[in-house]
Amino acid sequence: MCDRDKGLVLNPKYDANGLITAVVTDAATGEVLMLAHMNADALVKTQETGIAHFWSRSREKLWMKGETSGHVLRVKELRIDCDQDALWVIADPAGPACHTGERSCFFRRLTSDGLEPVSG
Repeated sequence: MCDRDKGLVLNPKYDANGLITAVVTDAATGEVLMLAHMNADALVKTQETGIAHFWSRSREKLWMKGETSGHVLRVKELRIDCDQDALWVIADPAGPACHTGERSCFFRRLTSDGLEPVSG
C-alpha cells in the first residue's frame, strides 16, 4: 500500500493516455447516468466551475457536458477510488445525460436474446 491508497492528497493515477475513468450518478436517485473520461484539465475545470467537464476520446478535445444541449451536470460531490484511478461524479443533471436523449446512457440490458430497453 502506498500514500495514494490511503492518504489524503489528491494524486490521480492517469493511464498511458493521460485519462482517468469517471462514473456519473444522479445525486437524487443514485442512478448511474454515464461513464466518461477526464484528463487533468477536465478535472481542474470540473473542480473550478462545479460543472462536469470531460475529455472526448473521439473528438480529442475537452468538453463541458451540456455545452450544446444545455443538459449540464452540476457536480455535488467528487470522490476518487482507493488507488486514485477512477472518479465518482455525483451530480444534479439538468436533463438527459445520454446523447441519444435517454435519461441514462445505460438504458438497455443484455439478455440471452440480445438487448432490451430498461423501463423506469
